[in-house]
Formats: sequence, structure tokens, C-alpha cells
Amino acid sequence: MEDDDYSTVEIFDGSSDAEGHKCGYCKSASGSLSYGMWAHSLTVRNYQDLIDRGWRRSGKYCYKPAMDKTCCPQYTIRCSVSDFKLKKSQKKVLRLMNRFLIYGNVLESEKDSVESRATGEFALKANDCIDDECIERRAAIAERGSDDKKLNDSIRPIGERSKDSPSTSLECVGGNERVAPKERREKREKVTTDGNVKKGLGPNPDKPLCKKAKLIRMERKLEKLAKTTENDLEQTETRSKRETAGKTLRDYVVEPLPPNSAHTLEIRTVRCDPPSKEFLRSYNETYKLYQKYQITIHKDPPERCVSAQFYRFLVTSPLECVSESPGSLHPGYGSFHQQYWLDGKLIAVGVIDILPNCISSVYFYYDPQYGFLSLGTYGALREIAFAQELSNISPELRYYYMGFYIHNCIKMRYKGQFRPSFLLCPEIYTWHPIERAIPKLETSSYSRLEERRNVEDEESKVNLEDVMVLHRRTALAYTVYTALKLFRNTEENGEVLEYAKLVGKKCARRTLLYRK
Repeated sequence: MEDDDYSTVEIFDGSSDAEGHKCGYCKSASGSLSYGMWAHSLTVRNYQDLIDRGWRRSGKYCYKPAMDKTCCPQYTIRCSVSDFKLKKSQKKVLRLMNRFLIYGNVLESEKDSVESRATGEFALKANDCIDDECIERRAAIAERGSDDKKLNDSIRPIGERSKDSPSTSLECVGGNERVAPKERREKREKVTTDGNVKKGLGPNPDKPLCKKAKLIRMERKLEKLAKTTENDLEQTETRSKRETAGKTLRDYVVEPLPPNSAHTLEIRTVRCDPPSKEFLRSYNETYKLYQKYQITIHKDPPERCVSAQFYRFLVTSPLECVSESPGSLHPGYGSFHQQYWLDGKLIAVGVIDILPNCISSVYFYYDPQYGFLSLGTYGALREIAFAQELSNISPELRYYYMGFYIHNCIKMRYKGQFRPSFLLCPEIYTWHPIERAIPKLETSSYSRLEERRNVEDEESKVNLEDVMVLHRRTALAYTVYTALKLFRNTEENGEVLEYAKLVGKKCARRTLLYRK
């Protein structure tokens, strides 16, 4: 990978959108403000530096939210793959997929459990609904959680009356005969004295009352548990926790399936720009799946989901291709599609960028028919596992970037569930644990996450001498370019200096800014 290669970008008249545009999160008509530039070409090193300063790409267009001005501040979020810990809901998603591959179907209860507990779908912007049936199911689970108390209340000494049970003056003893309690006791005393049991006067008082079989089983179970030593209980709990805690993401992913499994899932990583042969062969399936996803999930009209729009948005990329040596397990650097093939049918696609220090998620879409498998969350977990695999080959690749975290938007908060996660400070560009950042964001949607006031952004301390430009197919220092012009343009100087501060000193020196 050559670090001294130049990138080429072009900014438009005024890099900041002063008027603003419609926000896709809070639906403000003109509250979304950002800086933008068109990237003709970008080295993976330069793009790594850009996303570490809050930039992100959509096709070849790169943008950076104007954090202190926009309606919904968007914080770059990343997860450390080497320290990644699975949550309970994420384990359920992985188990659900494995069970589906083995048996070919899943229980309705498993679908509901995973869908309600897996906090959001990756890259899914549609509203999630919880119906009345789901609420009733949660209430039933809560009720089952109090079974121990019910069990203890139901076991009382024989003859003891429940406080809540109503007292009656007359009781049915046998046949149609009704006897008052006092009279019944006298008759029972007479039966005991005589030693003869008379018909119709109830059970023999010399024998204990009969119990229901269910109650007997409960008592035996409690008796058995009481005999279990505390040491045995501790050993069982420790062993159970060790087995659960010891199972990593890789263990779930590489877990071998039985030879007679109902389904097979294959994940292929194919380069999309420049397109590889594998990508071209599957282009029609890839595009049709995208079209189906956008129309079904995001309710886009068909005319917006044309092939040209798909190609511009998710296929073309400014990242320069860097291939690894033949035979290497590393696919190289640049832009890729990860295709999920179920029994030869394409059911999901993850668009990713492989950079020197991370895998950056661009987009994820899937077949709505398989939504019960929580494919959004499953895809994110597989991408984290892929980053872990690449980090064994390239130790500097240590992170998984999930795009932007928007605390204002509840639907986007699920990204913080992939722990440990870190948010980028919008002023100093340092990384901070999301647990410490959230209290600040609860107070204000825009916050300087870096608490040390004496820390400054050294990369923004840039002069015009640091900027490189492309003029008439020639790479020049900006100062040389201005010297060649017959007049000085103060407005242009301000625009170029703003650009240099946004991309940082290192990137300004390695990127050619197009000048007419």
C-alpha cells in the first residue's frame, strides 16, 4: 500500500450548505447542514484519515455534518473488535440463525423473542412496531417470573385457612345434606369415639387429608433442592457461567453444522469497484434484491430504485483498489460487497470498505421474506467477525465503523449496543467510550466530548502552504498556483483554508484539490 499516492477531490461553490436540506431523521424541512466534496479518487489511507475526522461517503460523494449547526448531530461511532463482547440478545440472533440452518424452521416464540430483544436492525430506518400480542407476551413472562412466590404461598400447613379465602357458614359434606361446621365437628368426634366410620360424614379424621399429585411433586422437588449442598450449587452456577461466557463470536460463526442440515449459508466477499468477475455475474440478483428491500422496507417508489441510482449509490467508489499478494487470505483494501447466499439464493448484501485500521460499514440490505432472522443484526455481527479475522492477518486493523450515531433518533441508538463502542469528539477528534458520552448527549444533542479543555486539534492548524492542488493536470502547492494567477482571490483563499481545516493537515498535503 503506497502512502505517498495522491487523492483528487473537488469542492463546490461554498463547501457548507448554508440553506440546509431536509433531515431524514427529525424530518425538519431545512435543518440538516453539512460540508461536501466530490472524490474523484481516494487512497484508503486518506479515506481512513477522513472518517477519523467525521467524514463519510455515499458513492463518490463525501460529506461531513456541520455538527454545531445541524438539527441532528451525527457522531462517528466505532467498535473495538478485539474487545467485542456479545450481549444476550445478540447471542439469541446467532443461535436463531444456526437453528434455522440445521432444522429449516424456527418456532414462532423464538421469532418474537429475538425480534423484540435485538435492539433494532442494522441500517434499518423503518419504524418498528410492538403489537398488543407482544405486550401480553411480555406480561406473561413477567408473571412467570413470580412463580416461586406463588409456590411458597400455596404450601401451607394442613388445616390452615388462607387469609384471602372466604369463610362460609354452611359446607357440603356429602350427598345433599348440609351441616353447620359445629354440628359436623360433633359428628366427627362421635365417629372417632365409636371407632366406626359412618357413611356420608366425610373423610376419616384419623388419616391425613389427601393431596393433589401436583402438590406432592412440588414438595418432593423442594425437599430434593433443600438436600443439595451449597457447594454443589456454586459449582453448577460457576460451570454454567463459564460455558456461556467462554463462547465468543467466532465460536458461533465457525460452529460446524451437521452434515444433514436443512440449509447452507455461504458468505462471499467480492470487489465491487473495480468490479470483479464474481460481482458482475451476480449483478442482476444484487440489484433486484436492493430494489425489493427499498420498496418493501423504506416504501420507496419504484422509479427511485432504478439501476443507475443503485450503481451510483452502492457500487461506484472513489477508493483505489489495493490487492494483496496471490494466495493471501486478506482480500485487499477498497470497496466490497459481502453476499449472503442461502442454498444458492441471495438473501442479503453488506456493502463495506476495507481500510488500513478498520472495516467501515456503508450499507446493508436483505430480502424482507427472511426478516424473521434479524438479518440486519446478524450481518453486523458477521462483519465484526470478519474484522476480527482480518486483524489476525493485519494487526493494525482493529475497529469496526458503523457510520453515525444519532442520539436524537431513538431508532439509531441500537448501534451503541455493540460494545465496547466509542464516539468521535466533533471538535478535537478524539475517541470516547459511549457510556461516558451519553450523559452529555442527554443534556445537549451537540457536545464537545473531550473534557480536557487544554487539548486542541493539531490537524486543523494548517496554512495555505500545506495545501496541494491540481491545476491543468499538474500537481502544485496552492501558493505556487496563486502566484501563477494574475490577481489574488481572497474569497478563494478562505474557501481553500476552510477545506484544509476540515480534512486536516496530513490529508491536505496528500490530496489534490481540483482548481479550474
